[in-house]
Amino acid sequence: MSSSYYEDALGIKSDLVQFMQDIIRIPSLSSEEGAVVERIRQEMLDIGYDEVTIDPMGNVLGRIGSGPRVIAFDGHCDIVDVGDADLWDRDPFSAEIEDGILYGRGASDMKGGVASSVYAGAILKKRGIPDNVSFYATATIQEEDCDGLCWQYIVNEDGLRPDLVVITEPTSMRIYRGHRGRMEMEVRTSGVSCHGSAPERGDNAVYKMAGIIADIEKLNERLEPRDPLGKGTVTISEIRSTSPSLCAVADGCTIHLDRRLTIGETEDTSVAEILALPSVRAAEATVTVLDYAVPSYTGLTYPTRKYYPTWETPADSVPVQTALAAYRKTFDSEPEVGHWTFSTNGVATAGMHGIPTIGLGPGHEHFAHAPNEQTEVEHLVGAAAFYAALVDEFARG
Repeated sequence: MSSSYYEDALGIKSDLVQFMQDIIRIPSLSSEEGAVVERIRQEMLDIGYDEVTIDPMGNVLGRIGSGPRVIAFDGHCDIVDVGDADLWDRDPFSAEIEDGILYGRGASDMKGGVASSVYAGAILKKRGIPDNVSFYATATIQEEDCDGLCWQYIVNEDGLRPDLVVITEPTSMRIYRGHRGRMEMEVRTSGVSCHGSAPERGDNAVYKMAGIIADIEKLNERLEPRDPLGKGTVTISEIRSTSPSLCAVADGCTIHLDRRLTIGETEDTSVAEILALPSVRAAEATVTVLDYAVPSYTGLTYPTRKYYPTWETPADSVPVQTALAAYRKTFDSEPEVGHWTFSTNGVATAGMHGIPTIGLGPGHEHFAHAPNEQTEVEHLVGAAAFYAALVDEFARG
C-alpha cells in the first residue's frame, strides 16, 4: 500500500481516528442524532469544506468543489441501541482502541464510513479536487428506522441528485454493487369475543391465525433463489392479539412480516402471494403494507411506505469498473466484488431514484447490531484513501 492516496490517508490518520472516537462517544439513536450531526458539521468546517449545510430533515451535507459531475458518499450517523449491556466487554461508547481495533456501538454500522468519507474530503483538500467534480460527504439520519428515507428527502426536497452515490456501509473493504430489498406487512384476522368460560360462543382470531403462521413458514421454504442476490425470505417478527380482557376470546390477531426481496420480487408480487395462501383466504384475513411517519430530531415528519426496492448495479457498468480502477490504484491489488446481506440507503438512491450506486465501507457486516461492535483502524485509513482515489477516477469518466 504505497500509493499516494494511501500515503495521504496515513497523513490524516491521527485526526481521522480522533474524530471517529468522538462520534462513537455520542449516542445517536434514530430521531436523536442532533448532537452527532453538529459534531460532524464542525469537523467538516474545520477541515475546510466549501459548504456545509444541515437540511430541514437534519441530514448534514458537506461539499467540496463546484464541478458539474456530482459524486456523493452516504453514511448514516444513527445507531441501534446497545441491547444487553452485559454482553459487551467494554463500555459501548468508550471508543476504546486495542491492537488496532476500535470498539463501540456504530463502529461498523456505520460511523466508520462517515468518518472515512468526511476525511476523504481532507485528502481532496490537500491534493486538489478535479475541476469538473463536486464531492459531497453526507451524514444521514433515521436509516436504522427507515432505510432510504433520508435520500428520498435529499433528492426530492433538497434537489441533490448525484451522478454517482457511494454507500459506505461495512463491506469488509470489498466493492459491493447491490442487495435484496425488503418490505413490512401486517396480516390481520378478525373474530368475535365472548367470555373465556364458554369459548364456543365466540370466534377466536388467534386460532384463525394459526394456519396462516404455518403457511408462511412453508412459503419461506419454497421461495426460489435468483442470481445474483440469492433467495428472498419471509419471517414473522411479531404477533399480538386483542380481546376485551384476559378472560375473553380474542377478537383480533395481527402478525408482522419481514419480507426480504430478491431479483424480480416486488411489493405487488409479495402481497399477492400472501393473499393467495389457502389459510389467508379461509380466514378472510387482510394484508397491509405499513407506512413510516416518525418525526426526525428536527421535528420534521416525511411519511413513506415501508417498501424498499431491490437494486443491483451490473458488474460491467461504468460505476463498478470505475471503483475497480480506483481500488487497484489505492491498494495495488485486485478487489473482491459482492453484495450486502442487509439493506442500505441504496434502496432509495438506486432502487427508487435510479441513481448509479456502489459501495465500499470499513468494518464488517456481521458486527452490525451485535455486542462488541468493532472496526479495524486500518480499514478507516484505507477507506478514506479509496474514496479520494474514486473521486479522481470518477472525474476521468
